[in-house]
Amino acid sequence: MQNKNNYALVLGATGGIGQAICGQLAKSGWSIYIHYNEREEEAKKLQSDLTELYPQLEFLLVQGNFINEDGANQVALQIPQVRAIVVANGQSMNKLLTETTTADMDALWKVHVQNPARLVSLLAARLRKSKESYVVFIGSIWGNTGAAGEVMYSAVKGAQHAFVKAYAKEASYAGIRVNAIAPGWIETRMNDCIPADEKEMIMQEIPLLTTGTPQHVADLVDFLLSGKADYMTGEILKLNGGWYI
Repeated sequence: MQNKNNYALVLGATGGIGQAICGQLAKSGWSIYIHYNEREEEAKKLQSDLTELYPQLEFLLVQGNFINEDGANQVALQIPQVRAIVVANGQSMNKLLTETTTADMDALWKVHVQNPARLVSLLAARLRKSKESYVVFIGSIWGNTGAAGEVMYSAVKGAQHAFVKAYAKEASYAGIRVNAIAPGWIETRMNDCIPADEKEMIMQEIPLLTTGTPQHVADLVDFLLSGKADYMTGEILKLNGGWYI
């Protein structure tokens, strides 16, 4: 039977990983708040496709720009009930530190850390209404090991991982499980610009000799929200084909 409060908020739902997460969670019986910033048409198409496949569930559009100071407040006002929050939004930053401006740093912080953390805070009372509820951050391999040319991106991803570990301890009394997934190379639009020869070099560093897919991430999110991982909290799960162990 469908849990009446089985609503998941997926931030960054129009990205490759976000769309896969929405599809997998819907398949598992979750109604979904489909968050987007600028890609309204993609969000509407995702909503339409999921509604056609799962007419018994609800798929609601939520707009919010996390570069703005009040981005979290803007989204929270659109969420009356929620049992799971999946933070899959973000932006890349391929710059040397010496070329990274304070505006770049501020945007990365707001998008990846400040607004997601503030949103979790604003929605915490709604999460506590369920006996078991969930927060999942899509972090990064670079949050674990760091990357030259992506220093500030690595820094905010590391901050996400630290937030997960700390908030897991704080929220556990209320039954809120807080975990993160740290993907390695996932085939999304973000990696389309990387030259083929560079990609081939990286592939040789991955023991499984293949890149990951958005579905791999979605399957792990689904597991964390399935009830089968309810004795797990505060974990950063590596999903990188053995690239970083």
